[in-house]
Amino acid sequence: MHDIQREYLKQLSAYIQNENETYLDSAAQIGKQLQGMKPEEMLSLHIACMKIIMANSDPAEAVHLYPVSFVFLMEAMVSYRMVPVDNNEQQKMFEEMRHLIFKSQHSVQSVKNKYENMMQHMDCGIAIFDQHGYLSFINIEMSKLLRIPRRLLVGCNLKSLLLHPSLKLGVRRMILNVYKQMWQYRLPFHEIMSPDGAHLLVSATYGEELNGDMLISVKDVTEFKRIEQTAYQNDKLAMLGKISAAIAHEIRNPLTSIRGFIQLLHKDLAKLNKQQYGEIILSEIDRANNIIHEFLNSSKPTSPVKQDVTVHSLLQEIVLLSESEAMLKGCMLENVPSRDDLHLWVDVKQIKQVLLNIVKNALDAIAFNRSTPGRITIRSGIKEQEALISITDNGPGMDQKTLAKLFEPFFTTKESGTGLGLSVCYRIIRNHGGTIHVKSSVGEGTEFLIKLPMKEAARIEHKPRKVSVL
Repeated sequence: MHDIQREYLKQLSAYIQNENETYLDSAAQIGKQLQGMKPEEMLSLHIACMKIIMANSDPAEAVHLYPVSFVFLMEAMVSYRMVPVDNNEQQKMFEEMRHLIFKSQHSVQSVKNKYENMMQHMDCGIAIFDQHGYLSFINIEMSKLLRIPRRLLVGCNLKSLLLHPSLKLGVRRMILNVYKQMWQYRLPFHEIMSPDGAHLLVSATYGEELNGDMLISVKDVTEFKRIEQTAYQNDKLAMLGKISAAIAHEIRNPLTSIRGFIQLLHKDLAKLNKQQYGEIILSEIDRANNIIHEFLNSSKPTSPVKQDVTVHSLLQEIVLLSESEAMLKGCMLENVPSRDDLHLWVDVKQIKQVLLNIVKNALDAIAFNRSTPGRITIRSGIKEQEALISITDNGPGMDQKTLAKLFEPFFTTKESGTGLGLSVCYRIIRNHGGTIHVKSSVGEGTEFLIKLPMKEAARIEHKPRKVSVL
């Protein structure tokens, strides 16, 4: 028995490693040697040999190796049957053997279907290209990312996929970007941004472990990126606070002295007809003091002094404070209040600082876009049990690179900007337990969305009204 098992294992291993029909002759020879065995004994022999083979193989190969091994077993079984059948007992034995083999094969197929079903419903996109470059498997998530039904994708190669009439232009560019970075430069993974702004991590696995196939996986890491950016933002703000506290007071004191002496010298400069020099010096000192003031505000760790205020009254005041500048820049400022009487529990001065800063930035952006009349719309409402304030402009908009750095300290797109305004706004909203997000596209304007916790109050219905500045 041990000799037969040893020979069976040897020939079965040779066939599995090569998957060549010439090795099936040995299966036929072994089948003749198994005469007299019961069907369950022959199947047990096969399973025992497969256990030995699988113990020395990668577990991931199990789904492939077991069906291959059954071909060898079936060949041995055919040879077993070719020996003349003397009685019904042997015929019955053969039928039992065939039944057991098909039962085992069905079990393996069930396992295979189970793994395929798991891959289909994974939260990341999966695609498998065979050794000839054709798509042999794609799961539901990947077809959603490509925005094409799976039945239209299987069998495509990369060229036919890129030329597919249902493939959107943005997705086509995304695939070309991945191909350039991962195939040309042999990178194992690459991070890209989808057309709708999601961060995707693409990884590729290929080599001998996949028998020449290539597995592509795509995972949405937008939430991880948001957490990473929040941590990075907190580090930047902490660094900004340390720098501000260290240098602000040391610079402010000598500037005050210089300003005083320039004012004393004003009459002497006027006699020399050089008073404009003094005015320039004073304006530059005032500008330096404003920068220092922003540094100090950004480094304040104090908690907000909160009080009850309605969103309606808060936004009305913002419009009144901004309407003169909007009028000078030919911009229409529109306030569309909520139907509900929304109450906030906030530091009014700090929230006003945030809203005024955003409106001022919108006015500055519109000033560079003279082709169309400027418009800024302020809306308020309720979303997910929070007060929502939206400030939208029809300015030139921003690209994704600018949006990614928008709340970082010292980042600015203005020639005379300090890059501190929005980082201070971010800290204020965060200290109030709220969130601030930006939606923008080049040529389509910008929208700031601010969510703040709402104080419990009765909601009073009133008619919406608009405040316009022409």
